[in-house]
Amino acid sequence: MAGIYIHIPFCRKACHYCNFHFSTSLGRADSMVEAISAEINLRAHEMKEDIQTIYFGGGTPSILLPSQIAQLLDTINSNYRVAHAPEITLEANPDDITAEKAKAWKQMGINRFSIGVQSFANENLLWMNRAHDARQSIDCINIIRKAGFENFSIDLIYGTPGQTQQGWIKDLEKAIELKIPHLSCYALTVEEGTALHHMIGSGKKEKISADEQAERFEALVQLSSTAGYIHYEISNLSLPGKESKHNSAYWEGQPYLGFGPSAHSFSGTKRSWNIADNLKYIQSIEAGILPSEEETLREIDQLNEYIMTSLRSIKGMQKEIIKTRWGMDKLEIMTKEIEQFISSGKIIATENTWLLSGEGKFLADGIASSLFFLED
Repeated sequence: MAGIYIHIPFCRKACHYCNFHFSTSLGRADSMVEAISAEINLRAHEMKEDIQTIYFGGGTPSILLPSQIAQLLDTINSNYRVAHAPEITLEANPDDITAEKAKAWKQMGINRFSIGVQSFANENLLWMNRAHDARQSIDCINIIRKAGFENFSIDLIYGTPGQTQQGWIKDLEKAIELKIPHLSCYALTVEEGTALHHMIGSGKKEKISADEQAERFEALVQLSSTAGYIHYEISNLSLPGKESKHNSAYWEGQPYLGFGPSAHSFSGTKRSWNIADNLKYIQSIEAGILPSEEETLREIDQLNEYIMTSLRSIKGMQKEIIKTRWGMDKLEIMTKEIEQFISSGKIIATENTWLLSGEGKFLADGIASSLFFLED
């Protein structure tokens, strides 16, 4: 199932935990949309399969004019074979969603939202330096529902300094009360070079507690399960039938094309990525040159990626896939190496599959990396 990802590098307000903040003047937005449209035209030959999903993400695509988003969709449809009724997702901040915009988005074919709610507690939103408040989060959900959208997701962040277990539970209970179809829940991570990293280093902010984050994750698993959510990927939960088709394709190793600064693409055997610098990206596209780099993945790299992505998914790591794609010897090595995690209760083994247990899910990345093959 092939997909397209459009990276829009604009954000109205920077958050403490990232450095993602670019000017949103109309002129710059127009230039970027034109450049992304031109890149789509330049790469029209790269995907022969039907496009099943289109995802507008990165930054805040919802700050673009509906006409600018429509332009990008028209360019995609002009250059690629798009399947009937594809899943088309738009990332949005609560304060960017209005009844007028929602109506326009629906008319142009947007049929799914990923909304950056982050928390229903104003004190947490203030700490994150978000531009919206809790009331706006609830209002925007009502707006999109009234516009006829039933397929949407919200992001929630846990493990922030000062967040209590009870506060996190209240966030989850509010999401469940609102019957949110899909939840993307992320533990706060501190990336080197971000504002949060500097503030923690200087003592202006508390350090992140891994033990507290584990407690929050456990509460997420318990409350969501009781409410009928399917924990189909480590950070993603949905009511039945509301899984993200686009993100699921990532975890299943399906090909996708990424357009815009910093966007990545994947063919199954090759990965490419565009430069991050906005101005250099636009100048390169205007010169008719694709501003990207590419790497061919070795067989061992493809296997390691499969280990990482499959363990995160509810489908787990399939023994037959490893045997068929990488050989019986790799399966035998994996069977031996994975025994330590089965014995400790972090991985559950069935006849055909290895799955992370509830305890193992919080440690998914560490478990996967310890199972990586280092050489052919």
